Amino acid sequence: MFRVDRTQNRLSRLAKKRFADLNLRERDHLQEWLANQPDALGEELLIIQKEFDGFDETRERLDLLALDKDGNLVVIENKLDDSGRDVTWQALKYTAYVSGLTNMQIVDIYQQYLDRYCGGGNAAVRICEFMEVEELEETVLNPGNDQRMIFIAANFRREVTATVLWLLGRGIRTQCFKVTPFTFGEELMVDIQQIIPTPEAADFMIGMSSKENEEKAVQNTQKKRHGLRLAFWEQALEKLREDGVDLYRNISPTKDHWLSAGSGMRSCPYQLIFSRDEARVEISLQRSDADENKWVFDQLIAQKEQIESAFGAELDWRRMDDKKASRVVFAQPFDGFNRDVWPDMITWLSTHIQQLEAAFSEPLARFNRQIRT
Repeated sequence: MFRVDRTQNRLSRLAKKRFADLNLRERDHLQEWLANQPDALGEELLIIQKEFDGFDETRERLDLLALDKDGNLVVIENKLDDSGRDVTWQALKYTAYVSGLTNMQIVDIYQQYLDRYCGGGNAAVRICEFMEVEELEETVLNPGNDQRMIFIAANFRREVTATVLWLLGRGIRTQCFKVTPFTFGEELMVDIQQIIPTPEAADFMIGMSSKENEEKAVQNTQKKRHGLRLAFWEQALEKLREDGVDLYRNISPTKDHWLSAGSGMRSCPYQLIFSRDEARVEISLQRSDADENKWVFDQLIAQKEQIESAFGAELDWRRMDDKKASRVVFAQPFDGFNRDVWPDMITWLSTHIQQLEAAFSEPLARFNRQIRT
């Protein structure tokens, strides 16, 4: 690995190091780096526990336990300069141990992690946000035999790579990441590269070996709610058109719990939200650049008094500094899954989305012109 000196237009070789030479330890350093930056492994992962020892009749501990975006559990085993001989056997044992965990057990494990390492928080809510679902019942955590394994080390022994390739060939999703520390003066850098399977071949290998697993049955609860939402939005859109709400004139009903319409500012739609417990209208600032979202939010909240006066009520202003997006929300409790309540719920949505558009259309148009320049 090289450092580019743009002033001199030259390369400077970085010094490749061993973890041992740098007095870096597996648990105190590599594990902490990955626990706090799991996307260093090339995908979005939610770390739900570290040093997990919740196994019956054994005192063994796995390094990191995570969820991927499909709800699969991921066992992450970290080594430093040498993978060792037994890392695959350890990971297989741990994967077998966690294969029987239920949704509620996973939530409990994550809650313990949040309470111990993150100062608390609601585990179920955070998992829903990560999985992009409204409620936990809409997703399957730890489905079937789709548990995954990730191995991390500076060097992998042949017996380890051979075992990993054998597992891949039998549909068990397994990855090896080579992690190499470099130094330049006092600066420490780490290179993390997936070596098995190579990124170019990963999708092909997994697809060929896991065809049956890709044909997962959708939960009965999920099917039911998709049908319920579709029926709700069909009624809601009919009412919106009767009320002359042009925002949604060309929008079709969907199975999602939200319905979006353009505000005139890119990636900042008006949204109607239908859930079991409430209805919401909101402005969702979801541009690709987090700084732009926060800037727009700050400009809007600076006019909070005027906007809320135009809207006719106090709004819920959610800057959400730990996320890319921001929102401005107005909500009302409803028994949303009771069809008898739908007429009142839809009337409420129609009334308040019109008020929301009236309150925000002018400031959004003005800030849109500014952000373009």
